[in-house]
Amino acid sequence: MSVSVFTKGPVLGIRHVQVLLLFLCIVVNYMSRLNVSVAVVAMTHAETTNPNFDEYSWNAQQKSYILSSFYWGYIITQFPGSYMCRKCGAKFTMFISTLGSSFLSFVTPICIPLGDGAGWQIYCAIRVLQGLFQGLFYSCILEHLARWSPVEERTRLGALCHTGIEIGTILAMGVTGLIAQSSLGWPGISYISGGLGLAWCAVWLLFADNNPTVSKFISADELRYILDSQIRDVCVHKKISIPWKAIFTSVPFFALMIVRSAEAWGYSTIQAEIPSYLQGVLHMDIKINAFFSALPFLAMFIISYVYLISTDVLLKKNWMKLAVLRKTINSIAMWIPSLTIVAVGFLDETQKTLAIILMTLTIGFNGGVTIGSGLNTIDLSSNHAGILIGIVNTVVSCVSLVTPLFVGAIVTDATDRFQWKMVFMISAAVFFLGNLQFIFFGTSKTQVWNHEYFLSGPPSLECPTEKVAPVKSIETDPPNDRKNSYIFRIA
Repeated sequence: MSVSVFTKGPVLGIRHVQVLLLFLCIVVNYMSRLNVSVAVVAMTHAETTNPNFDEYSWNAQQKSYILSSFYWGYIITQFPGSYMCRKCGAKFTMFISTLGSSFLSFVTPICIPLGDGAGWQIYCAIRVLQGLFQGLFYSCILEHLARWSPVEERTRLGALCHTGIEIGTILAMGVTGLIAQSSLGWPGISYISGGLGLAWCAVWLLFADNNPTVSKFISADELRYILDSQIRDVCVHKKISIPWKAIFTSVPFFALMIVRSAEAWGYSTIQAEIPSYLQGVLHMDIKINAFFSALPFLAMFIISYVYLISTDVLLKKNWMKLAVLRKTINSIAMWIPSLTIVAVGFLDETQKTLAIILMTLTIGFNGGVTIGSGLNTIDLSSNHAGILIGIVNTVVSCVSLVTPLFVGAIVTDATDRFQWKMVFMISAAVFFLGNLQFIFFGTSKTQVWNHEYFLSGPPSLECPTEKVAPVKSIETDPPNDRKNSYIFRIA
């Protein structure tokens, strides 16, 4: 029997609904993850926001603990999250993750005042628990993409859903400042973040499915298009053994882990510390601070689409190989920011406009790392994408945990420009060296340990899905029969 070939699928389909849900999941989770950087400023400077709410006299070290505490929990559940996703599916894992995180966000304003003088410890404890829940979801993103994306659309759909990072950050850094100044005060930041997350959970339960073969809404044409595309690459619907030794001795995988860690160092440093820098060095109040804290991430969102469109054109026209494209974009996304962030450190409050422009360019250009290295786990192994991202994110989370503490150790005086200069120069060096090794050792080639036969012998000619029934012909299959899924046989 010959392969059933479907060169085109529906322009819009259920796969796009899944990508939209992934996008919104990232948005609501990043909002509750990152709003702390603005919330802490509002909670410790109530006179600049809404003085009708409690103000806390937390020192710089205590605030650095609050900023980093999320990652104390996040680091623990990264790998268990990838394993849970593999066993229980993305639908259940992402629901539990977002539900727990959103509930904790919602109750934060209720819990902190209960601690009296220990409010910052309670805040840290809540953030640790949020990190534990959110550590479960991120590895599911690529696992879900691998199952729902036709190979030809994988980079595009992956980049689209990851723009949720920029939107979530914009909302966390920009809108939260306005909320803090409103009648809701700083507690409103947590109420709104938590409420949006709980609403997402309801929509996710209704429309999400672990893979196309069990979806109630997908059309027969779209199902065949997805499965046909994937079988010409690798079967991602069959669970196979994990080649642990091969993964942990893979040079391309370690190159990916190092570059992602380097990117996380610079990004998380800037992301967490922008509000403090704008207030301490440039002396901006919370409302202006929040707007200009969000501006770089708006630029990142816009520039991400420039990267996305450029990538689509270059790949469709066959003007550049995927490996070269990934490394080129990643170099732009990390080396240009390594120059601009150093320049920021030499500016003072008399050069506010230039400082903001340079910070905007730093974060904006960095948006290319999703296409450059962020989707490289699927390149290396679509079958084990969730496991790989779980391992990578565990290491990356260690970096994200350390950077606020590192900044807190160097920046003992938030108004000292020299101390900030040191922080920015170190971040630039990490950016530069991390990408350099990725150029030499990274690759976009599918690794041999991705395949079923790597551990179990010669490849099977069949790629069964969860429910198996033969395809007789394209014309005679009932278009909406959900009782059958398909086997595609290679001639």
